[in-house]
Formats: sequence, structure tokens, C-alpha cells
Amino acid sequence: FNAAISACQKGCEWDQSLHLLGLMARSKVESNAVSYNAAISACGDSREWENALQILSEMAWKKVEFDTITFGAAIGACEKGGRWERALEFFDVFLQSEVNLDTPPFNAAMTACDKGRKWEWAMQLLRRMAQYEIDPDTTTFNAAISACEKSGKWEKALRLVSVMTQSRVDANTITFNSAISTCEKAGEWTR
Repeated sequence: FNAAISACQKGCEWDQSLHLLGLMARSKVESNAVSYNAAISACGDSREWENALQILSEMAWKKVEFDTITFGAAIGACEKGGRWERALEFFDVFLQSEVNLDTPPFNAAMTACDKGRKWEWAMQLLRRMAQYEIDPDTTTFNAAISACEKSGKWEKALRLVSVMTQSRVDANTITFNSAISTCEKAGEWTR
């Protein structure tokens, strides 16, 4: 069942993932975090954030332990569904949980900051990552740079590119496009 639910995620068949979870229950096959995480991700990838949160509630009700993937998928589902505030609420729950902190939920929260044009929160997330000794990756920096770009904070965006280089994190096309775009929007094209 887990492989089939994962395939539903890859095929953006969120409704089939929910059907399979139900079939597991009716067949008396115990679902686990892998089953639920794949279904949450399938819903998130299809912008079905409310269904993703219903699955999360079912996990809690059945006392299935949340893990880093669970939180990353739930935060990502809210972000992709345009509910960046809700994504950041779940991120706070993640920080208060006993789950091992890892980069993917931070990246999902950072992307939510980008979508919400909350550059200050993006910078706060970077500080929290340092506080928890979690290494940011290309996705982390790109989302933070993009949040700064969308908020017109070109100096902050360029500073993040510099920090990214100093941290030996590989920049990519997205990094440079965001940096160029923020300078262009600010009329700082000579930077």
C-alpha cells in the first residue's frame, strides 16, 4: 500500500491516496507514518491543503508518531495551498515537538515566507537554523533571497548571496535570477 500511495503522490492523484488509506483501514492493514506522509504529500502537491490537514488529524487520533517528513509535508501542503500563515503555525508546532530538527521543514517554512513576502521571518528562520545548528542548503537560501526580492530588500538579498558563498552552499540559476531581479527592481543594476 505504501508504494501505491507514494505513486499517487508522484502522479498528483491525491484522491486515490485517500482512497488507498481508507482501503488499508477496511482491510485491517495498519497504516504508518510512511503511508500518511505520502498521502499528505500527495494532497500538498495538488494544493489540497485541507485534506492534508485532515490526514494529519487522523495521524494524531490514531497516535501515529509524527516525524520530520510529516511536518515538512504538512508545512509544504499549507504553503502550496496559499496558506503561508498556517504553514508557519505548523512550523512552530514542529519546533516545539520532540522530532529531530532537520532542513526540509525549515525549507518548507522558508518557502512559505517567500510566498507571503515575509523577508523578516525568512531572516529569523535563518537565525533559528544557526541556533539549532542546522545547515541551510540551496533551497533555503533561494527562498530567503526570493522573499527579500519580493519585498524590495535588494541589500539583504545580495548579502544572502554572499553568506551563501561563504557557507560553501552552491548557488544555482534560481539564486542568480533572484539576485539580478532584485537589483533590477531597485534600479541597482550595476551591483
